[in-house]
Amino acid sequence: MKKEKPAYLILYEQIRTAIADNVFPTGTKLPSKRALAADFDLSLVTVEHALDLLEEEGYIEPKERSGYFVSYRSEDVLPVSGEHFTPAEKSVPRGETFPYNVLARTIRRVLSEYQEEILVKSPSCGLTSLQEAIASYLASSRGISVRPDQIIIGSGSEYLYGLIVQTLGRELTYGIENPSFKTIRRMYEANQVKLDLLRLGNNGILSEELKRTDADVLHITPYRSWPTGITADASKRREYIAWAKEKGAVIIEDDYDSEFTLTGKPADTLFALSGGSSVIYLCTFSTTIAPSVRIGYMILPDPILEQFRARAGFYSCTVSTFSQLILAELIQSGDYARHLNRMRRARRSRR
Repeated sequence: MKKEKPAYLILYEQIRTAIADNVFPTGTKLPSKRALAADFDLSLVTVEHALDLLEEEGYIEPKERSGYFVSYRSEDVLPVSGEHFTPAEKSVPRGETFPYNVLARTIRRVLSEYQEEILVKSPSCGLTSLQEAIASYLASSRGISVRPDQIIIGSGSEYLYGLIVQTLGRELTYGIENPSFKTIRRMYEANQVKLDLLRLGNNGILSEELKRTDADVLHITPYRSWPTGITADASKRREYIAWAKEKGAVIIEDDYDSEFTLTGKPADTLFALSGGSSVIYLCTFSTTIAPSVRIGYMILPDPILEQFRARAGFYSCTVSTFSQLILAELIQSGDYARHLNRMRRARRSRR
């Protein structure tokens, strides 16, 4: 049975849509918490939770003794900003390792139930059971609705980066954040593609950098980018999408650490906001389970999926059947979601 969406998420989505559609223009004061609670027949706690999510994502901001005001800049599609960012020494928190006893129990269950099936070679794009588990998880937790066959399994982000270059082509120009995680730049240099280093401001890639670049592909880490710790807010995320639409470009959304947001709901992905038409979504389980778990995945829009099948679909899957079955079981059993919830609570307590 499909779990019903929590009331606070329904309210959050309704207000978010109204803001994005300019029903509540920038600077508009939202109705009070009590008014929203009465209008939607909700508790104050539920309303507060929805408003907290909107504030964290940059849609609204509170003003002392005045209420909440819309801060999302719907009119700024490609604004020019003079803001520049000076990198600071920040560390990106890595996912605490998964409880060993739960992992050991799952491994024993997979060995018992699947037996010799663990020795069978995986399909090139990954096991259907793992693709289905990831698709179900993304639909319920990230607002991403995709078919299982759009999900490609691989041994970590670096391997998937290479598949993306082979799929899209080495003749294109790839724009990356500057500064960015050094492996991203090294991977593109190793593949001998043309790079455009795009300077970061305090909210993501500077608007004037987006305006000047001729990049065909934009590789971004919109949540807690390394090494700056920058997270793009709602306005910047929609600016990225508008830029890609105007340029006919592709965005690679490297969403490696967003599962550990300190609220119950991670920020909206560009893939979900764009409808997935021009965004490749990429994520890994190395940060949420353990660094030794070299399993990642990418989601390909249909046009790019066809390119992948033609240019790189012949590669064998680099993750063993056994490892995929274990991960599928962790997701399907709810143990993976419970682990994330424990870690979020622990981080909130430390904060």
